[in-house]
Amino acid sequence: MAVKWNSQAWAEAKKRCRLNEADIQMAKELGMTPKSLIKNIPAPNQQWKAPVKVWIRDLYEEKFDRVLTVKPVLSEEIKRKTKKQEEQIISERWIDEEDLPF
Repeated sequence: MAVKWNSQAWAEAKKRCRLNEADIQMAKELGMTPKSLIKNIPAPNQQWKAPVKVWIRDLYEEKFDRVLTVKPVLSEEIKRKTKKQEEQIISERWIDEEDLPF
């Protein structure tokens, strides 16, 4: 019987293992569970053991001969960034009449 992991379990693994969205995606593609990620966090006396983030990337690269580096961007983030950039451009072009030399 396959256990379906909820987003809360993935969020906990992401937080405890210090992973980003690309690392989570790689772990899912490798068939890992949040529990397996948390179990593989190296203890202080296991200095030979790689951090979970490095471990996932090594396994993914070994299996697929590539590493996911593109961070998925939400459409809301894109909209926010473009608005901020437009505001900066407008504010940079603004010239106060009092500052003009003539």
